[in-house]
Amino acid sequence: MHIALFKYDTFRRHARMYLEPTIIHKWGKDQETLLQRLSQHDKAIIGGDMRADSPGHSAKYGSYSVMNLREKTIIDIQLVQSNEVGGSYHMELEGLKRSLAMLAARGIELDYIVTDRHPQIQKYLKDNNIKQFYDIWHLEKGLSKKLDKIAKEKECQEVRKWQRSIKNHVYWTATSSTSGQEKVAKWKSLINHLQDIHTHEDPLFPKCEHPEKSSTDPSKWLQPASKPLYKLDKTLMNKRVLKDVEKLSPHHQTSSLEAFHSVILRFAPKNVVFPYLGMLCRLYLAAMHFNENAHRTQAVSASGKPIYKIKFPKSKKGVCTAKPVKTGQTYNYGMYRS
Repeated sequence: MHIALFKYDTFRRHARMYLEPTIIHKWGKDQETLLQRLSQHDKAIIGGDMRADSPGHSAKYGSYSVMNLREKTIIDIQLVQSNEVGGSYHMELEGLKRSLAMLAARGIELDYIVTDRHPQIQKYLKDNNIKQFYDIWHLEKGLSKKLDKIAKEKECQEVRKWQRSIKNHVYWTATSSTSGQEKVAKWKSLINHLQDIHTHEDPLFPKCEHPEKSSTDPSKWLQPASKPLYKLDKTLMNKRVLKDVEKLSPHHQTSSLEAFHSVILRFAPKNVVFPYLGMLCRLYLAAMHFNENAHRTQAVSASGKPIYKIKFPKSKKGVCTAKPVKTGQTYNYGMYRS
């Protein structure tokens, strides 16, 4: 196209001398402000999750992000290289350790942390007496996959009718309970409910809260000793699931962290290889962009009505949802003056 462009070596020289030092310095100042604001609370509520730079277990870098869940802002990012910790499986724990050490050095005490169900994370937090809750979506996603497999089995097609209700029950159980024991009691009531039995033996949840009404379709209820009921009981009521349900987060989730990971893709796509410092700077830019635009208001039309758009999320499997349209993004974090 005969367009005059600077060479790659020139770009790297400018990046090394001007861009990368500026980004690191700007993130350091922004992070200091965020941590000072966080320290004003008695105890912090944070969420943590890792994002690998490539799919599967062959990742070179793992970026562990920590979010202040009260304000939905990223407060720390730790970039871990797999050869530092003996493999990509161990990067998430190392990232968490570094972030918690940084918060402790700043004198910030934790109320609790919300994470996924990574076994190493569970053990480390338990050994260090740090209160942990699990993100609801991660448990629901795992159970939904198992329910899909059951519904495809012979004589188990009835399970498909209940999949959406069981998914909703996971969220309701976590958000409507005041203790871990109450969550387990409400979760166990599900097996009775599937059989049209709405009174339960557990005193913490003796009766379903929905209005009593006669069903217009009696065939939807599962029969005692039937194969679908046996499969659901075995899948949903085993010790591992009950233990996880007890620790579901009642108030804060890590969905905003997942949204931040989507933003990172714009700055550091997974199909491009970056050097360590280049990757770190792109993560800092993504965090500054996310924090600046995390609280955008909903856009309105010329007549003042809120604007929505129709989306078909992959997770909804063909079901559309109405999503609010936000106001335009801003990039004021790039207007830096030393």
